[in-house]
Amino acid sequence: MLAYIARRLLLLIPVVFVISIVIFLIIQLPPGDYLTTYINNLKTSGIEVSESVAESLKRQYGLDQPIYTQYYIWMKNMILNGDFGRSFQWNKPVKEILLERIPLTMGVSLATTLFVFLLAIPIGIYSATHKYSPFDYAFTFIGFIGLSVPGFLLALVLMWGIYNLTGATVSGLFSMQYADAPWSLAKFGNLLSRIWFPMIIIGMSGTAGLIRVMRGNLLDELQKQYVVTARAKGVPERTVLFRYPVRIAVNPIISTIGWILPSIVGGEVLVSIVLNLQTTGPVLLQAVRFQDMYLAGSITLLLSILTIIGTLIADILLVWLDPRIRFGKVGE
Repeated sequence: MLAYIARRLLLLIPVVFVISIVIFLIIQLPPGDYLTTYINNLKTSGIEVSESVAESLKRQYGLDQPIYTQYYIWMKNMILNGDFGRSFQWNKPVKEILLERIPLTMGVSLATTLFVFLLAIPIGIYSATHKYSPFDYAFTFIGFIGLSVPGFLLALVLMWGIYNLTGATVSGLFSMQYADAPWSLAKFGNLLSRIWFPMIIIGMSGTAGLIRVMRGNLLDELQKQYVVTARAKGVPERTVLFRYPVRIAVNPIISTIGWILPSIVGGEVLVSIVLNLQTTGPVLLQAVRFQDMYLAGSITLLLSILTIIGTLIADILLVWLDPRIRFGKVGE
């Protein structure tokens, strides 16, 4: 096991290096850059920018350097100094923006992840063991709604309904009096009192999807010969269920950790915009729109690294939960 983990960790270094190059190249693909967009916006507003001023701004932002030089400076500063570059749009270091946004994003997404797993797995088990019961039909119906209705649309409908019924607004992670206030116990309590709404909205589709996966996999396992034999020998139903079938059926859900980790930082962009959440999703969208390359590149690279780490964690958990994977005997 330790040798397997060591090999996978060593493979992460070249993978991250290649991904960083691809990300930087993709961000540079659209014509122009942030400065071009900025100058064009000034000209649209009737403000003329001379060539000398434009060249001076290019030198200031480092945009006069070749693309490989820009990449080298970005990576060198990131590795040696923890400097992710400077955001053109925000006119501040990228690190400061990430430190402001990532903790709140992680709070919302971790709460959502716990909500999804704690709800989806028990419901999936119940639906599989009570197939075609009224509750199974009810959960299936709710699951189809969760999968088919976009999160941002559900958020708009529920926000409108709650406001009409109670007069309360549920957008944002903080009430107006706490939005710009320094952190305190009262502000943290305000966050906890409002985090439930984005948690439910963002978690609806994930919960619905995992319920269907858990139900389908468990139904397939319960029909296998080893389960039939165990029941025929008089093994208690709870032991039969949780000894192997549930452990095997949960494997595909464990494998989703690979994309759960980046979602913890990335968040749901459209839902975050609709609910006015102070997360990294809207920041990434704006950075891409305005070609703010260091901010967009840093967030995208961070999401990619988390995807790789999440995949590694999922693989380790799968090997630990299912010995067949450890010995390469899945499907035999």
